[in-house]
Amino acid sequence: MAALNCPFQPTNYKGTKKIHATPLISCSMQSSQTNIKVVINGAAKEIGRAAIVAVTKARGMEVAGAVDSVLVGEDAGKVCNMEEPLEIPIISDLTMVLGSISQSKAVSVVIDFTDPTTVYDNVKQATAFGMRSVVYVPRISDDTVTALSAFCEKASMGCLVAPTLSVGSVLLQQAAISASFHYKNVEIVESRPNASDLPSPDAIQIANNMSNLGQIYNREDLSTDVLARGQVLGEDGIRVHSLVLPGLPSSTTVHFSGPGEVYSLRHDITDVQCLMPGLLLAIRRVVRLKTVNCLQNLVYGLEKFL
Repeated sequence: MAALNCPFQPTNYKGTKKIHATPLISCSMQSSQTNIKVVINGAAKEIGRAAIVAVTKARGMEVAGAVDSVLVGEDAGKVCNMEEPLEIPIISDLTMVLGSISQSKAVSVVIDFTDPTTVYDNVKQATAFGMRSVVYVPRISDDTVTALSAFCEKASMGCLVAPTLSVGSVLLQQAAISASFHYKNVEIVESRPNASDLPSPDAIQIANNMSNLGQIYNREDLSTDVLARGQVLGEDGIRVHSLVLPGLPSSTTVHFSGPGEVYSLRHDITDVQCLMPGLLLAIRRVVRLKTVNCLQNLVYGLEKFL
């Protein structure tokens, strides 16, 4: 049965500032009696197609709508090369999709894979129809996150803004924070198959996490005059080196060193599938999100849910 029934005629965050979210998060343990209805905004993208398959296979949730400006009218299941069609057409009008789903009064989540310039309006639309949002839009600006935080607080509606949906990336960041208290020298080395958006959001986030911890790194090599030494992120002396070669996997390595030892943390991404466990976790947690004393309804970072 189609999850969306409406008449239709076919026709890739540069800020380096830290975003502080409420540190104490509680989630109610009451489970929904019906499946969570999920709308994929950006359904025709590679990550959108992977999300459609992952949500379809996941227990306790279902794809209820697919939104994009390309492949309009195509069945979402066929676009993802699924064995059976989902009977859900890709539609370009987000409002039409949300309006149709809202009539069911079901618990719903909108996944936003779109563009930094449209995120704020998309979350506003989802909230207007009583739906939570999970936002995974790389290079979303600090100003947009701040505006979203203020809006979600006023609307009392849960929203997750995730710089990454990779559980491995989050674990790498957490391990780097722990190690940063014990080492005085650190450098980040990343490899990417293309030269867009460097340093990567992952490298920037790692540097942000290790900043303002009372540590100045690489004190003997603070000079920024030698370009070959890499870019310094922030004011704590953390350097990042970006290696770009077609065919390389997306990889991030954090090297720490102390007297007589080198400690390295590495995370490789070989396929968009690595983001799906984090996405499913985000969907399940955001529908139960209750911030302490309702002070803030926007959560920044998947790590708050791990």
